[in-house]
Amino acid sequence: MSAPRPAAPAHGTVLVSGGASGIGAACVRRLAPAAGTTVVADTDRDRAGLLVDELRSQGLSITAESLDVRDPDAVAALYRRLAAEHPPVTLLVNSAGISGPRRPLDAYPPEDFDAVVRTGLHGTFHMMRGALPAMRARGGGVVVNIASVAGARAVRGFGPYAAAKHAVIGLTRTAAREYAEYGIRVVSVSPGHIDTPMLGALPAGTAGRLAREVPAGRLGRPEEVADLVAFLGSEQARYITGSDHPVDGGWLG
Repeated sequence: MSAPRPAAPAHGTVLVSGGASGIGAACVRRLAPAAGTTVVADTDRDRAGLLVDELRSQGLSITAESLDVRDPDAVAALYRRLAAEHPPVTLLVNSAGISGPRRPLDAYPPEDFDAVVRTGLHGTFHMMRGALPAMRARGGGVVVNIASVAGARAVRGFGPYAAAKHAVIGLTRTAAREYAEYGIRVVSVSPGHIDTPMLGALPAGTAGRLAREVPAGRLGRPEEVADLVAFLGSEQARYITGSDHPVDGGWLG
């Protein structure tokens, strides 16, 4: 009896922005086995390269692209390269983002405000704008935007981050309505307090305090966010679009 044929990949190309570390890297690891090709787009090319080496050693097709999502010309150039070199992007995960310093609004430097919003909101827009025309032309695709519980509840000291994530959820819902007729689904995932380098960069003791605020009694793991992203990007979620999905251990309540 011949050996069973391997299952066809669920996706052509999976593109993950901010995919070199944290939640983005967890999504890359989770999604790559079901992809024809996975593209890690990040400003940290060295860290992205390490992730690519790790997954290539497992026989997976994956590549890294140096990308600043704040630059619309760079994003457009990336999509041109992908169109020439890879199968169509059928799943886009927008994970690039920065939290910025923790300060009250009246003390927030305008340049830091701009950096947070341009990365988390403008970057998500640029990535979606680049992916949607090809998805529409081929009759389908999925976009998963990584938002935050800060997009649903105020977080003191992180006004720009909360503003950007509120806007990402609004952008997600609008795009879902605009593109559903073309077979494109657009959803967002809102992580709570997740054990990532972004959380680790906060002052000492912050992680422990945040964990105590979570009804589940612990920080979340990036892999737990990635599991939901994988489900939302799959055919099992084919009737889910325009919605936001918290992964927060009950923090929003």
